[in-house]
Amino acid sequence: MKLLRPDLHLLTGCYAVDALTGPELADFERHLDRCASCAIEVRGLQAAAARLAMAVSCEPPAAMQERVLSAATRIRQLPPVVSGKTRVHYMRRVVASVSVAAAVSLGAWHVVTQRQLDDTQARNRAIAAVLGSPGARIESMRTTAGGSLTAVIAAGQRQAVVSTAGMPSPPAGKVYQVWVISSAGARSAGLLPAATAGRTEPLLADGISPGDQIGITVEPAGGTTHPTTTPLAVIAGA
Repeated sequence: MKLLRPDLHLLTGCYAVDALTGPELADFERHLDRCASCAIEVRGLQAAAARLAMAVSCEPPAAMQERVLSAATRIRQLPPVVSGKTRVHYMRRVVASVSVAAAVSLGAWHVVTQRQLDDTQARNRAIAAVLGSPGARIESMRTTAGGSLTAVIAAGQRQAVVSTAGMPSPPAGKVYQVWVISSAGARSAGLLPAATAGRTEPLLADGISPGDQIGITVEPAGGTTHPTTTPLAVIAGA
C-alpha cells in the first residue's frame, strides 16, 4: 500500500536505520530534499542509533547519569508547533522516533546478551578441558570456616577448577574470594558465587605456575585487589 504524502514525515526513524527500500526509499529521499525538519530529525536519529550501538562495547562513565539528569532540569526543550495538521504530524513523528529508539535499544540488549552467552560457553568449555585433562589431579582441604576447598589442577594447561562444598554462607556484605598465591604475592582468581545445595559452581583459575598455591579468603562484597584476611585454606596449585 502506497503511503499518503503527509505520512512521509513518519518515515524518519525507518530511514535513519536503513529500513526503507524500493519506492518508499525513493519517495522519502525526494521528500527529504525538500523538508528541512525531516532532514534535521534524520541526522539526530542516525547519531542516536550510532551512539546506542557504541554503548554495547563502551562502559558509560559513572557520573554520566547524574550529569544528564542535571542538564535536563536546566535546558528548555523546543515547544511543538500547535497548528492543526502540523501538530498531528509532529506527534506522529515523536511516536515513530521513540519506537525506533526502542528497537535500537532492544538490538543492543540482544548483542550484550549474546556476548554474555558466548563468554559463558567459552568458560564451560575451558572448565571441561581441565576436568578431562589426562594429567589432572585433585587437591582438597578442609577450611577453617568448615566445609572444604577443592581444586582440579591441570598443570600442563596452567589452569585449575576450584569449588567448595559445605562451607557456610559468608557474612552479610562479604564474599569468598579465590587467590593464586606465588612468591611474588597473591592475585585474584575471582569471586565464588553463592552456593547451591551446599556447593559452589566451579571457578576457573588461570596462569598457575609450578610452586603456586590456591587459597580462599573472606573479603568485602565486590572483592579486593589483595587479600585482607587470613586464608581459610591453602592448597598446592601446581
